[in-house]
Amino acid sequence: MSESISTVAYIAASALFILSLGGLSNQESSQKGNLFGILGMLVAFVATALRNDVSGYGVLAAAIVPGAMIGAILAARVAMTEMPELVAMLHSFVGMAAVLVGIGNYLSPQSLTGVEATIHEIEIFIGVFIGAITFTGSIVAFGKLRGLLSSKPLMLPARHFLNLAMLGACAWLGFQFMNGTGLQPLLVMTAIAALLGIHLVMGIGGADMPVVISMLNSYSGWAAAAAGFMLSNDLLIITGALVGSSGAILSYIMCKAMNRSFISVILGGFGATGSSATKSSELVGEAKSITVESTVELLENAKSVIIVPGYGMAVAQAQHPIAEITKELRDQGIQVRFGIHPVAGRLPGHMNVLLAEANVPYDIVLEMDEINEDFPETDVVLVIGANDTVNPSAMEDPSSPIAGMPVLEVWKAKTVIVMKRSMASGYAGVENPLFYKDNAQMLFGDARKNADAIVGQLSAAIAR
Repeated sequence: MSESISTVAYIAASALFILSLGGLSNQESSQKGNLFGILGMLVAFVATALRNDVSGYGVLAAAIVPGAMIGAILAARVAMTEMPELVAMLHSFVGMAAVLVGIGNYLSPQSLTGVEATIHEIEIFIGVFIGAITFTGSIVAFGKLRGLLSSKPLMLPARHFLNLAMLGACAWLGFQFMNGTGLQPLLVMTAIAALLGIHLVMGIGGADMPVVISMLNSYSGWAAAAAGFMLSNDLLIITGALVGSSGAILSYIMCKAMNRSFISVILGGFGATGSSATKSSELVGEAKSITVESTVELLENAKSVIIVPGYGMAVAQAQHPIAEITKELRDQGIQVRFGIHPVAGRLPGHMNVLLAEANVPYDIVLEMDEINEDFPETDVVLVIGANDTVNPSAMEDPSSPIAGMPVLEVWKAKTVIVMKRSMASGYAGVENPLFYKDNAQMLFGDARKNADAIVGQLSAAIAR
C-alpha cells in the first residue's frame, strides 16, 4: 500500500474513532459508537499491515491469530460483574506494550542525529516511564477489584516523600540517559517507575477505584501516543491522544461528582485521612427488616418509585428481574425511575450498561443530579446493593471519610427499602447510618432471589 493511501486510511480511521467517542457519550447511540470503533480499528489494522515498510507477515500472523482467539474466548466468558477487572488488565497490556516498544525502539538502529535524535530519546524515555506506571498500576487495580488485594489504602510512612524520591530518581536517570550512557538508565528507570505504579495505586482506597480505572485508561492512552511518536505512526498518536484526553476528562468529571480533587485521589483516596464515623453517628436507631410480601404491598400502593442500583445488583446479576419489576409497576400506572450515581459499581457507566442489557428504557435511567431533588416526593425507594453512594454520613457527619461526597439522598423519601445480604459496610469500609433511619427497612438475602420473588408476587397479584 502506498504512503498516500495509507494516510487516507489513517484519516478515515481517526474520523471513525472520533465518531465512536461521540456515540459512546450517549446510551441511545452507544451501539452505533461501538460499531464505529470496530470499523475504525479494522481500517487501522489493515492499513498498517499493508504498509510498504511492513514485512514478516508470518511472525505477525503467529502473534495475531492466537491473540485474537484468546481475546475472543476471554471476552465471551467474562461476566458483566468482571468487566472492571478485564478493563484494568487490558490497560496493563497497553502499558507493557509501550515499555517493550520503547526499549525495542532504542535497541533498533537509528539514522537520526542532532536535535532529532534528542527528541527521539525523550519520546522513548517518557513512553517507557508512562507505560511502566500504567502496567503495574493496572495490575494492582485488577487485584483490588478482584479481591486479591485489600481495598484499604496502603499507608507507608512518608509515602509522599517516597513518591517524590522515585520521581526524582527517574528524572535524574533521564538526564543520564540523554547524555548517552546507554541502556542501563532506561532499564533502571523502568524498574523504579514500575514500583511507583504499584505504590500509587496501593495507596488508593477501594471507593476511589472507578476513578483509578478511568485514570489508568488515560495513562494507557498517553502511553499509546508516546509509542506512536516512537514509531512515527500518526494514527497511533491520534488514537492515544483521544483515549488519554477522554480518560482524563472522565476522571475529572468523576472526581467532581465525588467532591474530591484528582490530586487527592492519586495521593491517598478515601480512608487515607480522617477517622471512621463515630459509633454514635453510625448506629442511631434500630435496623428493621421487611419481607418480600410487605415490599410488594408497598410497591403496589406507591405512586412513584425510584430504584437505586449498586455493585450488589451486578454481583447478584439481578438486573433482569429488576427490569421485570419495573415493567410490572409501570403497567399498573406507577411512575418508576432509576437513580444512578456517577461512581456506582466498579467502573464508570457500570450500572447503565447492566440496565441497558436488561432492556430498561433509557429515558427512565437518570443521573444523580437529575433525580436527587425528587426523593422528597417519592413514595418508595428501592436500593439494590448500593451502599457508599447512598450513605447519609457524607452529608451529616463531617468526620466521616466520605464527608462532602455527593450522594443519592434516598433517605428523604417516604420509605426506603434496602436490598442487601447483610449489614456489612460498603467497599469504602464506611458504616451506613441509612440502615437505621426510621423510614428505612432492610430486605435481607440474595438480590436476585428477592427480586424474582417480588416479580412472582406482582404477576400473581395482576392475575387475580
